[in-house]
Amino acid sequence: MDTRTLIKTEEEITIMRRGCQALASVFASLAPRVVAGAVASDLDAYAEELIRSADCTPAFKGYDSGGPTPFPGSMCFSRNHEIVHGIPTSRDVIADEDLVKIDIGLVCDGYYADMARTFVMSGASQRARDLAKHTHKAFDKGIARIEDGATLYDFADAVETYASSLGYGIVRGLVGHGIGKDLHIPPQIPNYVAKEFDDFTFRAGMTVAIEPMINIGGDDIETGPDGWTIVTADGSLSAHHENTVLVTKNGCEILTNVA
Repeated sequence: MDTRTLIKTEEEITIMRRGCQALASVFASLAPRVVAGAVASDLDAYAEELIRSADCTPAFKGYDSGGPTPFPGSMCFSRNHEIVHGIPTSRDVIADEDLVKIDIGLVCDGYYADMARTFVMSGASQRARDLAKHTHKAFDKGIARIEDGATLYDFADAVETYASSLGYGIVRGLVGHGIGKDLHIPPQIPNYVAKEFDDFTFRAGMTVAIEPMINIGGDDIETGPDGWTIVTADGSLSAHHENTVLVTKNGCEILTNVA
């Protein structure tokens, strides 16, 4: 892979930084509403309103992955054993014990931003709280290894070593990715070391979506009957933490951090 083609110009980085900050602000405004009793479709409508008020466009709404139907929401809403890509409907009401994953993308001036967080409700179990905390830490362990000249192996080994040491399963079949003028561009960035993925070298100026997805149980996943929602095959809890990241000479910058 010629990673030089994935390096952004300063102008492109400026645009992406603006879009990522808009997305971080969406999450900051949305977070207080992610509580027991909240309805997923209402949260989705509010997120879309915030995105459009920032002169951006929802990235997920109408997204066509080749499945039975385009994605109908502006955000993905997944609970408990649902890992990602859950459809936010009026039937989905947050319960006090839920572990809620919200994933949102937007387009700003032709460039994409992508971000996900796990929200732990007040009545959730300690195991759920620990899973969310350690998934965030797995993200931190991984990006600590990313800088100009680092390899995919450096990142994947850090995430896998940390999660495996705690007895967690690492979702396979879903990976991080490059991001820019398209939502998903090379390289694919697994959260585990695997021979089926070509190793590559991170270079300063690359923008990537880093997103560990960690399970209390096994690694295996299934697709739900709606054709979108990805769930753990064994029904165990899953957590997700994602940011859009800029690779720099001596590390990386999380573009979707709240300024």
